[in-house]
Amino acid sequence: MRFINEVTHDLTYDDVFMVPSKSELSSRMDVDLSSIDGTGTTIPLVVANMTAIAGRRMAETMARRGGLTVIPQDIPHAVVDSVIKWVKERHPFFDTPITLSPESTVADAVSLLHKRAHGAVVIVENGKPVGIITEDDCKSVDRFTQLHQVMSKELTTMSDALNAREAFDFLTHHRLKLAPAVSANGDLVGIMTRLGALRGTLYSPALDSKGSLRVAAAVGINGDVAAKAAALIESGADVLVVDTAHGHQKKMLEALAAIRSINPKVPIVAGNVVTAKGAHDLVKAGANIIKVGVGPGAMCTTRMQTGVGRPQFSAVLECATETKKLGAHVWADGGVRHPRDVALALAAGASQVMIGSWFAGTYESPGDLQSDAQGRLYKESFGMASARAVAARTSTEDAFDRARKALFEEGISTSRMFLNPARPGVEDLLDEIIAGVRSSFTYAGAKNIEEFADLATVGIQSTAGFAEGRPLHSSWGQ
Repeated sequence: MRFINEVTHDLTYDDVFMVPSKSELSSRMDVDLSSIDGTGTTIPLVVANMTAIAGRRMAETMARRGGLTVIPQDIPHAVVDSVIKWVKERHPFFDTPITLSPESTVADAVSLLHKRAHGAVVIVENGKPVGIITEDDCKSVDRFTQLHQVMSKELTTMSDALNAREAFDFLTHHRLKLAPAVSANGDLVGIMTRLGALRGTLYSPALDSKGSLRVAAAVGINGDVAAKAAALIESGADVLVVDTAHGHQKKMLEALAAIRSINPKVPIVAGNVVTAKGAHDLVKAGANIIKVGVGPGAMCTTRMQTGVGRPQFSAVLECATETKKLGAHVWADGGVRHPRDVALALAAGASQVMIGSWFAGTYESPGDLQSDAQGRLYKESFGMASARAVAARTSTEDAFDRARKALFEEGISTSRMFLNPARPGVEDLLDEIIAGVRSSFTYAGAKNIEEFADLATVGIQSTAGFAEGRPLHSSWGQ
């Protein structure tokens, strides 16, 4: 990457822009977004390890589209183990349906319908689909009504042997929005929508050597770190993220040494840092990938509380420049609010971009779907250093220690993240982000992530320059 003007101060994503270069690429589909850092992703996006965002449903969906989700460290290992194993058992192409029995009630279905973007529940008997329920079927129906009384029984199923194009053609031919996929003996395998089939031609899943979906897991720097890390790897975690707010500290270096002592066979990510020195020390201590970012996240109050942090574009650029010398990589963690920010982080040298709050307001995040007085749907999000997160993290400690630690917080404990009616699912957001990133690569003349970091040409702009680039959603007279 090169600048077209002189850099005199640290920069955020809003402070910079890219200029087009000569390109030989004729289509954004000529771009390969596969990872260069050994994590096995096919798009450079990682869901941040936040308990309001990174659950098993998010992990499944992201991996199916080529990304990665980091399961947070604050969850008991038995739960993390079950999440990892559940994700590994998901189908790499067909979506996992919500299933109920014919004797379940409309109330059961209504409580689950919004757990999937497609808004359908498959009714199953003896492992075979016998009907389907949508929100329309549940309107003006007594909540104690059994589903066999209201379900759609004229069920068209598709073979699980169909590829993406064949599945799309099947649904189009039968004029269906979705259909259950079944095995040769009629057992339910998954569910497919027309949009899902189309996405199957645009994305490639992130798969491990056994053909299972990939998932990452986080571990803290306290306690028996080696034992915790070994347990996560034994459970099947494909990437291990050693995570603490201040990564450039002695305990982090000791944690990395402890993990290296068990000879892990998976990539080790460590952070967070914002300087070349911090990145250098963590790589030397055993990290393969450095997580960069202090304070840019939407739920983080660290900069306002402590004055500590650094504008994210400059932090990523400096750390990536240093890790490249050492044969390591960086993940840009936080501060992403537009597709352009993802592209700029990659231009600065990141191998992946971590996203948190942007994905909180989606069907796939773990929180319950709620609505405000105007009927707008939302989910609650919160920072991982907030009082709410600290309370969960210290639940096994005594009342005195919990109360004392709760006095120190650097994050928002509750925030309403509204679902965008036009893009309510995380896959909808992925479509928007990846389309923008692919287009950025074509403007730079780069066909992959490594070339993009070399070829991107960046300039510094004023706030007026940033404002000029924003679209106008209403007429000038309003």
